[in-house]
Amino acid sequence: MARGSKARIPPGNLPADASTFIGRRRELAEVKRLLARSRLVTLTGVGGVGKTRLALRVAAELRRSFPDGVWFVDLTRLSDATLLPRCVAEVLRIRDHSPRSALSVLIDHLRDRQQLLVLDNCEHLLEPCAVLVDRILAAAPRVRIVVTSRQALSIRAEQILQVPPMSLPDAAQPAPPIPALSQFEAVTLFSERAAAALSEFRLTEQNSDAVVKICRDLDGIPLAIELAAVRLRVLSPQELAARLGDRFRLLTGARKAATPRHETLRALIDWSFEMCSPAERLFWARASLFAGTLDLTAAEEVCSADGIDREDVVELISALIDKSVLVKENHQRTVRYRMLETIRQYGRERLVEYGEWDTLHCRHRDYYRRLAARANEHRFAPDQVRWFARLEHEHPDLRAALAFCRIGSPETGLGLATDLLYHWITSYYHGEGRSWLDAMLALATEPSRERAAALWTNSWLAIIQGDLPAAKSMLAEARILGEELGDESALGYAALFSGFVAMYGGDADTAVGLYDEALRRHRAIGNRHGEALTLIRKSMALSYLGDAQGSIALAEQCLAVCDGSGDIWHKSYALIALGIEVWRQGDTHRAAALERESLGYNQSLNDLLGIALNLEVLAWIAASEGEFERAGRLLGSLRTVWRSVGSPLSGYGHLTGYHDECECRTREALGDAGYQAAAERGARASLEQAVAYAAQRTGGSRAAAPEHAAGVSSPLTPRERQTAALIARGLSNREIAKTLVVSQRTAEAHVEHILSKLGFGSRAQIAAWAVEHLPDGEPR
Repeated sequence: MARGSKARIPPGNLPADASTFIGRRRELAEVKRLLARSRLVTLTGVGGVGKTRLALRVAAELRRSFPDGVWFVDLTRLSDATLLPRCVAEVLRIRDHSPRSALSVLIDHLRDRQQLLVLDNCEHLLEPCAVLVDRILAAAPRVRIVVTSRQALSIRAEQILQVPPMSLPDAAQPAPPIPALSQFEAVTLFSERAAAALSEFRLTEQNSDAVVKICRDLDGIPLAIELAAVRLRVLSPQELAARLGDRFRLLTGARKAATPRHETLRALIDWSFEMCSPAERLFWARASLFAGTLDLTAAEEVCSADGIDREDVVELISALIDKSVLVKENHQRTVRYRMLETIRQYGRERLVEYGEWDTLHCRHRDYYRRLAARANEHRFAPDQVRWFARLEHEHPDLRAALAFCRIGSPETGLGLATDLLYHWITSYYHGEGRSWLDAMLALATEPSRERAAALWTNSWLAIIQGDLPAAKSMLAEARILGEELGDESALGYAALFSGFVAMYGGDADTAVGLYDEALRRHRAIGNRHGEALTLIRKSMALSYLGDAQGSIALAEQCLAVCDGSGDIWHKSYALIALGIEVWRQGDTHRAAALERESLGYNQSLNDLLGIALNLEVLAWIAASEGEFERAGRLLGSLRTVWRSVGSPLSGYGHLTGYHDECECRTREALGDAGYQAAAERGARASLEQAVAYAAQRTGGSRAAAPEHAAGVSSPLTPRERQTAALIARGLSNREIAKTLVVSQRTAEAHVEHILSKLGFGSRAQIAAWAVEHLPDGEPR
């Protein structure tokens, strides 16, 4: 690739194709044509016709045309229209901690971006989607949107493409010879899926008539064809064709209000249901209640009993995977299962018919209540990262459980929302967490320990948002409840977060007094979590007051507490506090090492607020060492990062003076033009690139092997340089393989070769090297 080329791969979240994409050349060309002249294209059509697959294929092929990314928003699991803007913001990885509405945050984020959004399955939220899309198009002139829905949005400038079924041989003509059948999409799809289900399947003179009849009977609907192809494991093509023909002849004259193609798909799913054993049918219906994916434990807890033995759940899952009812998803250490939305909606209808709708909802709610409680128990433990990741997978069902609680069991919902505190503050759901807590506190008003815990929990979210009046009000009530109930834990946290409020306003003396009270109460009941949080904040307050010795001692105490419990989240913040005071004492080398260590933890936790604080302190350190170009780049990156967080130094306003001083010194040293150039270079970097750059050692200890400059002197091949650039963007080996169109094994080999040639021991070092030598994210 030539120097200066801008063909880098933009960010995005398009899912990898689980199977080959068949045909649709005409439709692909038409969607691209419509998008070229309009900023909104809606793909409509019957369920199962392939609207989502077509939209994803278009998005993948147009990816390089949108430098700010192509983003896929799956709305099938969203039932609450009020959460629509927040759902889109989560997909775009916007972590706004301000009290602004999710819609305002989303619009501001998109205003200057050139992005493609794919909003998938909008029909159940048609009016809210129409309003949202209209607002985005009005405010963000470079954003284009593809919508999939069974109905059009019916708004201005909408271009509509009715997605047809796949092409079929003419029913009035004899089936063409086998070589000619490959031009028909439906036949090709059936043949490929049949071969995947039954390795020995081939399209032959003996079975081609039956295959064509199957595809015709199924009206060329891709989902129906894929469901039917699986049946070749137990039926011949001829038997399958005969059974389908009988079924659809029986349907003639039934349900006159339905369209023929809806009848076709419904009949196929009916037949799939009837082909299941009674236990498989019952499990299908029960598993359909899950809003997102489920794992084996969830399936056993929610779907067993009353007709399904727990020990049979594994076999039932296996059977439904074989029948294409469940889809298996492999994650790093776990396996999860999901249903296509058409299959899920069918299962929910059956669940109502079984009379189990309310019973299963209660089981589902209780399971996620227990899950949240267990996660909360591990918030200060060695496996906290695993729990944070698990809750991320479970978010659609946590949301569904909370919605059910709001209707009939707000006390349970209060405990559930409270126990999810670290899910709210370490992910994209900060504003949503506060909304749920606000709602449950308004409904469950009886004095209780659970209410006291919810109050101080919600106060922390309010403080991060800068909503101090609300935080003060909640903390005052939490303290009253704590005193009435003799709840030392509530009193300890009320004192702690009241200290946060005081420190937010710069009253460090009052904050230290409150932290002392919190420490006393937490230690009295052996609450190591509360103790660690308090030590971090008191260390920062003493640093602010100029008590270096006290600040360092408390930060080191906190590190010992965290190490004793195997915690890393709180440890990362203790390292930030220690790094700040060590930097203030002039030991920039040690301060930088502390911040880089913290940055590594925050990266693994995906904690954007922690990462932003690390970048802040590393920028201050760079300016102190006279590395003003580096400081400028880091300050530029911080513009983007703090914008994503929602407000600069969110919850840490007492550090603003250090930021302002760093910016002033850097601008003075570089001049306005030089500072602006450095800052803009930092602002253009992705988060992964900014983190990799910040993680580099500076000066003589730079870790990127300077003799390996890009170009002819680089030991890497062009493909290895491409791989290094993708690592710097945070892509996994699997994602790299998809991007480069190679096997995962080949991608892994490229990574091993890079590590060997550069003498590195980790992907982080590769990322740092790529940022330094491939600043545009591409090989040189």
